[in-house]
Amino acid sequence: MVCDFNNMICFGVAGNFAGHLEQAGEAADFVSVQTEEDIQPKAIFPFYVPSETLNPEHQFLATFPLSHQHIRFPTQKGADHLQIEPEIALICDIEYKDKQVTSLIPRFFTAYNDCSIRRPDAKKISEKKNWGEHTKGLASRLFPLSTFTSGCELDHYHIACFHKRGEEFNEYGIDSPALGYSYFHQKLLNWIITKMNTQPDQGPMNDIPALFAQANYPKHAVIGIGATRYTDFGEHTFLQVGDTSIVVVYNAQKYSHDEIVAMAKQENFADDIAALVQHVI
Repeated sequence: MVCDFNNMICFGVAGNFAGHLEQAGEAADFVSVQTEEDIQPKAIFPFYVPSETLNPEHQFLATFPLSHQHIRFPTQKGADHLQIEPEIALICDIEYKDKQVTSLIPRFFTAYNDCSIRRPDAKKISEKKNWGEHTKGLASRLFPLSTFTSGCELDHYHIACFHKRGEEFNEYGIDSPALGYSYFHQKLLNWIITKMNTQPDQGPMNDIPALFAQANYPKHAVIGIGATRYTDFGEHTFLQVGDTSIVVVYNAQKYSHDEIVAMAKQENFADDIAALVQHVI
């Protein structure tokens, strides 16, 4: 699989880690969204759709936002509440039948920053997610997945997140195991497939089947599977130009949290760690 991210459709999962939506001030957006379980995620949202024929209201989603190194600070009025969202991203093959998604096959995983503007006036989740080039983060180090079932490689990994401003260094996200996601493994994939085929234009949600059609049914996807909880510092600290955002996905059987902290302070990581270091410009 050649990872040509420019041709991949990109989605995030909202509400797949207990407590994150409340900390992000977004829980109220989903009051009307019905779920079958209390722990079920709320929706999927697009943050990049590779298409030259998007409807005018979705045109901003055609700008490729992923970056390995930078976060571009938004210039629009009222868009200065910018937060890191530390996640794991899956890079998946997509299979279709009769223009319906039938299968998602995760091939790789890595560290992802679903960097978001806290905009209370946004009508859709997607309006907080893509404000141009270099507005999302994906680590350059990809780890192969042989399977996405219980006991797979990803089960041993943790997500950590840090923030640097001048000489100040703080933990921004709570170090969290991948197994802490509410929906994971095939249960998560099945739920995402259902949303890809059925999610309507309703409330904060986008019409996902329509976006697939406008993108001419891409063969691959990047899927951020949900942001972890913030530390108290992360919940109340917004990014500024000059800050550094660090999201780390690491094997907790090999590295301790203290070792990851030491690497993050130096911005110098071992080769077998997915480290996404982005400078706010």
